[in-house]
Order: sequence, then C-alpha cells, then structure tokens
Amino acid sequence: MPRALWLLIIGMVVNVTGSSFLWPLNTIYIHDHLGKSLSIAGIVLMLNSGASVIGNLYGGSLFDRIGGYKSILIGISITLTALIGLTFWHGWPAYIVFQSIIGFGTGIIFPSMYAMAGAVWVEGGRKAFNAIYVAQNLGVALGASLGGIVAAYSFQLIFLANTIMYVLFLLIALFGYKGISGESGKPATNDINVPIVKNRKKLYALLILCTGYLLCWVAYVQWQTTIATYTQEINISLTQYSLLWSINGALIVIGQPFLNGVMKHLKASLKLQMIIGIGIFVVSFLVAGQATLFSGFLVGMIILTIGEMFIWPAVPTVSFNLAPKGREGFYQGIVNSTATGGRMIGPLMGGIIVDMYNISALFIVLIVLFLIAIITTLLYDRGLKTKMVSGTVHGQI
Repeated sequence: MPRALWLLIIGMVVNVTGSSFLWPLNTIYIHDHLGKSLSIAGIVLMLNSGASVIGNLYGGSLFDRIGGYKSILIGISITLTALIGLTFWHGWPAYIVFQSIIGFGTGIIFPSMYAMAGAVWVEGGRKAFNAIYVAQNLGVALGASLGGIVAAYSFQLIFLANTIMYVLFLLIALFGYKGISGESGKPATNDINVPIVKNRKKLYALLILCTGYLLCWVAYVQWQTTIATYTQEINISLTQYSLLWSINGALIVIGQPFLNGVMKHLKASLKLQMIIGIGIFVVSFLVAGQATLFSGFLVGMIILTIGEMFIWPAVPTVSFNLAPKGREGFYQGIVNSTATGGRMIGPLMGGIIVDMYNISALFIVLIVLFLIAIITTLLYDRGLKTKMVSGTVHGQI
C-alpha cells in the first residue's frame, strides 16, 4: 500500500478510537444518567446524525473544490471545538447542542478520507476502501473496550478522552496529509465520448443502491441504541455490552484477510458481496431477537460483524467506481450521508416502536427492511450497460 494510505489509516484509527469512547454509550448516558426516555434519546441522536448528513454532503463538495487536506482540517477544528465544550458542559440541554456540532464536524471529515483513499491507490480497487474500513473498526475495538472501562469509573473522563484523541488526530492531519493529492488519476468524463446522460444514470444507480444501504444502517444502529438499552434491562453489564463492540472491531481486523481470500476464490462481484452481507444481517437479527443472555448477543454480534464486512466496504467502492472525475468527493458524500441518515432515523424509529410496542415488534420490522434492501441491491445497476472492474476482481458492480 502507498505511504499516503498508511497515513490515512493511522488517522482513521485515532479518529474513530476517540469517538468510540462515547458513541456506543450515548443512549445509555442519555437514558440512565440524564434521565430521558428512549424516544428523547432517539431525537438527540437524530439531531447529531442530521447535522452529520449535512456535514457529509458539504464535506464531499468541499473536497472537490479545495481538496482533502483543507477539508479535513476544517472538520477536525469544528469537532474539536465542540468536544472541548462537551468536556466541561455535558448536562442537559448543552449535550444536544454539542452533539449536533460534533455531528456536523465529523461529517465533513469522512467523505474526504474515503475519497483520498481511493485517489492514492486507484489500482488497489476495493482494497483501499477495505483498509480504511478495517482502520475504522480497529478504532472501534480500541475505543469501545477502553470506553466501557472508563465509563464504569466516570463518564466525565469519557468526554476528556475523546477530546485528547482528537487533538492527536489534528496533529496527524496537520503534518501528515498536506502532501496527499486528491487527484484520482481517473480519465476526465466531460467529453463527447461520455455523455452527460451516462453520468446521470450512474448517479441514479448510486441513489438506488443507497436506498438499501440506508435501510441496512437503520437496522444496524439498533445495536447501539434500543438493543443497548435492552441489554441493560436484562442485567447485562455495561462492561459486557462494550465488550461486544470490542469483539466487533477485533473480528473485522483479524477476519479481513480471510474475507479477501474468500472473495477472490469466489470471484464475487461487489453486488453479490453486498447481497450475501444483507442475508447474514438477517440471520444476526434473528439470533439477537431470541437472545436473553450475554452469550446469545455475543453470537448475534459475531454474525452481524461477518455481514458488515461484506457490505460496508463495498458501497464506497461502488461509489468511487461510478463517480466521474472531479466528483469523487460528492459521491462519497452521498454514501456517507446515507449511512448517517440511517443512524439518524434508526434511533428515533427504534425508540418509538419499543416504547409503543416491544422489542420483538422492532425485530420484525427490521427483517422487513433487510428484505427491501436485498431488492434495491439486486436492481440498482439495471440502467447501466457497462461492466466495471474493482481491483483484480471482475464483475458487474
């Protein structure tokens, strides 16, 4: 891998480690420490994710205009300012304000990180996005494992730890990313050989794919919100719940080489990779829906992790392949805003369903969402007549 990609990987690990001190525990903090209902917790997370959606779209366009280096520094500066405020003022309603600002700031960062990864290793295809994805989950494993321990001692230290990690991320970006070019080396697509209508079809294909991607995230985020609170109600400790996310991140880091070998052996297209992942998600939620002990949730998390290893890196790869030259940031912004949109809708939807009915009703709704996602994934590229290549794996995207 290029040196520039390694710098992006290190930065992503530090970034996500810091945020992972807090995000798995957000709902628990709002519900148990601030004394708010699940529905209110869902609204707070919805505001955070809504601001992040705006940040994703703005950050993607910013990348295309001023490059990844300046875009990332702007995002870090906004986030770090809010984190410092949250360290000192984390009561109600200051928590809502700072979480919204954090959502906007972090939203700016991620499209640039993914677009830069694709640009510095175009020939790597999906491998570049797999590397960033693994880096994210290494950060999840480190942050969640430490976060559960720190939170059991003091939630106040969680906010401070998040801030310190972002200061480190700022230093890495400031001195490490300045020389990284955002140019992907793709051929220009604004000539007579590539008509505008073709680029429009590619955008439509991405939007259809992202519809299913959104539904998958709506379901996935329940593990961080409604399922998190449910585990507390059935006397699964905070440390055990945080351990689930540590295992999630560790499995992704350890299992990625194995997954790469499986995909190469199967010569699987990105479309097949995503459909397999959604099917595995269904199995995971069927297991979690029947779980009453920690061991049941552990099995569900392991299956969930396998599923996300198939899906989450594939969608940014498809987006990068579809993007015309000079629009890579915007297309990555769409993907990241879609994921964030799922994180925005999911907590509120899940909280309302559980408050009005029960956790079993929620699992039924989630299975239906996955079935719809399978349909959109099957159909998203029907308007495209070309086949694209991702790395050394050939096949329809």
